[in-house]
Amino acid sequence: MAKIMVAMSGGVDSSLAAALLHEQGHEIVGVTLHLWDDDDERLAESLCCAQEMAESARRVCAQLGVPYYVFNYQREFRRHVIDYFVRAYAQGLTPNPCLECNREIKFRALLARARALGFEQVATGHYARIGVPGEGLPATYELRRALDRDKDQSYMVYMLGQADLARLRFPLGELTKSQVRAMAAARGLASANRPESQDICFVPGGDYRNLLREEAAESLRPGPIVDMAGREIGRHQGLPLYTVGQRRGLGLGGGQPLYVVDLDVARNALIVGPPEAILRDRLVVERASFVDGGWPAEPFRCAVQVRAHSEAAPAIVAPLPGERLAVQLDAPLKAVTPGQAAVFYAGDRVLGGGQIVRLAA
Repeated sequence: MAKIMVAMSGGVDSSLAAALLHEQGHEIVGVTLHLWDDDDERLAESLCCAQEMAESARRVCAQLGVPYYVFNYQREFRRHVIDYFVRAYAQGLTPNPCLECNREIKFRALLARARALGFEQVATGHYARIGVPGEGLPATYELRRALDRDKDQSYMVYMLGQADLARLRFPLGELTKSQVRAMAAARGLASANRPESQDICFVPGGDYRNLLREEAAESLRPGPIVDMAGREIGRHQGLPLYTVGQRRGLGLGGGQPLYVVDLDVARNALIVGPPEAILRDRLVVERASFVDGGWPAEPFRCAVQVRAHSEAAPAIVAPLPGERLAVQLDAPLKAVTPGQAAVFYAGDRVLGGGQIVRLAA
C-alpha cells in the first residue's frame, strides 16, 4: 500500500478518487489548493465558490476519516496562471489557463510538495489513464485517453512526462461519469450531486474581457478591422477582446458573414474574412514535450487535437530548429487558434504536444 496525497477540489470526481484509494487500503491525505487572494474584491464570487468547494472536500475527508489540509498557492497561481493568461491575450494569443494550471500548479508544484512531505504518489480526479510498464518491459509509462471519451481529459494533461506519471494516479480513468456519480451516491459522499463548473475559475461568469480591462487596459487599443485585401472596413476595441474564428461582436454591417482570421499585433489590426479563410492545414508548435521524454528525429504520422473538446485529425508532425514542430494536417480544420494546445495521439495514447503559435493556409 502507498502513501498518497489526493488533490481535492470538492467536486464529485476527486471525492470518489479519494474514496476508492482509501477503500483499497492506501494511506491517503486530502488537500485543496488555495489559489486566490482573499483581499481581491474582483474575485469575490470565485472566492465564495472556492470556500464552498473546500468545505465540501473537508466533509468528504471527514466521512472517510482521513486528514485534510489546504495548501496556499496564491503567489504561484498569480504568476503562472493569471499573469500568463493576461500576457498571452496581449500578445494576440487565446490561452487555455487550465493547461498552465495543470503544468505549473496541480502537477509540478504539488508533486514537489508531496515528495517533500514524504508521499509516494499524488492522485487527482482527472479522466485519463496511465499505462504502467509490465515486468520485463522497458520502463516507459504511457498516458492514454479515459474510457469515457465524452469526459476524457488527456488533452489537458499532455505535458506529463515519465517522472510525473511514475508518481501519479488517475483512479477514474476506467470509469464513466455516470458510474462516478452512482458510486459516489452509493457511498453517501457529500459531493455526489454537486454540479460541474464550466467557467474559468478566476473569471466569474466566464467573461475574461473584464479581467483584461482591469489587468491590461493598455493592451486594449482600438484599431482597424481589415478584410483579406487589406481594406479597412471597421474598428475594433482592442485585439485581446477577439479570437480567431469569432463572428459575433465585430460590429460590422450585413452582407457576407465575416470571421476573425488573424490578429496582427504589430499593426494592431484585426483581420477578417469569409468562412473558408479560417480553414488551416498547417501550424507551428512551440513549448513542446513528449510523454516518453524523447524528441522526434524525423517526421511522424499521428492524430492531432487542437482544442480540448475537438476531434483529433490525421496529420504529419515534423521537427523544426529551435525545438519547434511543424504540423501538416491531412485536411484543413476550422478556427485553429494560436495559444491553444496541439496534442498528438497514436490511437488513444498521448504522444505529446505543445502550444500553437503560428498558422498557415
